[in-house]
Amino acid sequence: MNTKWIIAAAVTTALATLSTPVLAAKTDSNLDAKTTEIMKRDFRDKGIAKAERVNQDELQATCSKYLDKLPAKLKLKLEAAQLKTIQWPADGNYMGDWKAGEKLAQSGKGMTWSDKADEPAGGNCYNCHQLSAREIAYGTIGPSLLHFAIKRGDGPDAQRHVYGHIYNAKAYQACANMPRFGQMNILTEAQIKDLVALLLDPESPVNK
Repeated sequence: MNTKWIIAAAVTTALATLSTPVLAAKTDSNLDAKTTEIMKRDFRDKGIAKAERVNQDELQATCSKYLDKLPAKLKLKLEAAQLKTIQWPADGNYMGDWKAGEKLAQSGKGMTWSDKADEPAGGNCYNCHQLSAREIAYGTIGPSLLHFAIKRGDGPDAQRHVYGHIYNAKAYQACANMPRFGQMNILTEAQIKDLVALLLDPESPVNK
């Protein structure tokens, strides 16, 4: 085989290998831009559902950029910023009514165009988590919360942690899938307290 041909083929292959990541990154960037363009073109305000929902904030954009795998220092920085957004209950009480919390966990109502702005939303918790052992339909996107208080305890520190996590999960895991229920005004302070009680009250179905 011709030596010059072999050398030329090797050089071509090497150049192709070196350029592939650059081309892939450029393609990904173009696809991201095109996707954003289509979403902004096709999503429109309807009722309480506003087209601005497709716009990422700085945290979401950063998680998308790094495919949820943030550098350690950046992750800590973003989580610290999110922690500052949590508004803790002025009365220092984190526990509400677990029965009301169970109804919230079962409800997926809210945030759609046909809902009213003044109607309370549900937590839709079973969509991502296992909670009560009696409930056979639940999602697995999030971890099982069955026997949560039995495993984690139900003292003041646990109550505060659970309240903060529901209020803004991204304060504890920057790229968490869980919605920022309090920060985004999806749930009220009272509703979050009810969900804390659902997870920590020894009488709730979560801990039976």
